[in-house]
Amino acid sequence: MENEPELSALAQSTGLKTAVFSADESSRSHLRTWLEQTGVEHSLHEWSSPADVYMDPVEGALDVALLDLSADRGSSLNLAATLRQLHPGSLIIACSPVSQPDPELLLQAMRAGVQEFLCTTLDPQVLGDTLNRFVEERKMPGKDPSKKVFLVMGSKGGVGTSTVAVNLAVQLTEITQKRVGLLDFASPLGSVALLLDLQARYTVRDAVENVERMDGHLLGSLWTPHPSGLQVLPGTPSPDERLLSAGRALAEVVRVAQTVLDYLVIDGGTYSSHWTRFAEPAPLILLIAEAGELSLWSLERQLSALAAAGIQNGNVRVVINRWHRKGQEALQGAEKALQHPIFARLPNDYRQVSEATNLGTPLSKNSGDPLGVKFRELACQLAGVPYPTQTKQGLRAQLAIFAKAAPAALGISSLARSNADGLLPETVGR
Repeated sequence: MENEPELSALAQSTGLKTAVFSADESSRSHLRTWLEQTGVEHSLHEWSSPADVYMDPVEGALDVALLDLSADRGSSLNLAATLRQLHPGSLIIACSPVSQPDPELLLQAMRAGVQEFLCTTLDPQVLGDTLNRFVEERKMPGKDPSKKVFLVMGSKGGVGTSTVAVNLAVQLTEITQKRVGLLDFASPLGSVALLLDLQARYTVRDAVENVERMDGHLLGSLWTPHPSGLQVLPGTPSPDERLLSAGRALAEVVRVAQTVLDYLVIDGGTYSSHWTRFAEPAPLILLIAEAGELSLWSLERQLSALAAAGIQNGNVRVVINRWHRKGQEALQGAEKALQHPIFARLPNDYRQVSEATNLGTPLSKNSGDPLGVKFRELACQLAGVPYPTQTKQGLRAQLAIFAKAAPAALGISSLARSNADGLLPETVGR
């Protein structure tokens, strides 16, 4: 078609979930044709009344909605406000036959959640450019944004999920020297601010309450900076049941954060499918567990629950926290039973972790010890960057110093002490 816009390969290969709304059948047909002429691959819902939004719901998140303001302006604006609540990440486009809409109409549309205002007589090139820009902005900051968002989630409570999330985020900041954010979605209470000794003015609750006007600028004003350079949005200071049903809003906060950050770490608490099903694309999940029987039992059920929620096994990485060699046999059995490999093992260091918690200091401040090394390796692996080079002599010197100090402080056996070069990087007991 002569007027068909030349969209980027990214937009052409992206299937959008779209909807058109008008009380007039001919207007809906016009909007549908206009959308088809852009050449963007899409699935389509057609609504003739606001009630159709609930009678014909969109599975997952709606991407784009075209609303006709010529037939019933009030219904269209009310629908825009409803869509903004149901699908915070969608692009809502209002269409009017008036070439120069009056300022009052523009203001009403903006208040209802409309982001774009186009004329129905415009060439499909204009709509195509608008859709293409929307797709490009959603894909920022990298070509594969799902690899830049890491959801840290516990197989059960008490496995150190927040400790892992905090230290992974700090390590990513220090290693990559890029923009890294940490969101605390744990419920009913988040502990990220405590672990980092931060006095935050704003929390996740503020982001959710303002999600209708959320953009990179607004989100930037909510962050609390950490001395490491990490940007933090802490969890709620008191239990808030509303956040349990704010899945779409939380997903929108994540989407906006992706557009302004290079990496994003999310403390998801024990289970976070209430918002991950709205996140597109799904984040890479680090599922935290221990080698104990109860934790591995919970791990199996968490993996099953994630699969039932549509999250593929390939998008889940199992991380064993507080690991010691005596639990290796149980882990090997769990790997066979679950048919899911262990992605990383973080050695147990009760004294160091307790001290860091009391001081509100990240473990990365002590990056020469085995636990610090493992966190650094994990961050490098997830970011796809090489581990900082270190001479063999320097590494042996660090291990020798640790071998002398560790037995008295941490109770390491004489056997482990005599084999420090081979065991200490992964064996620290209470």
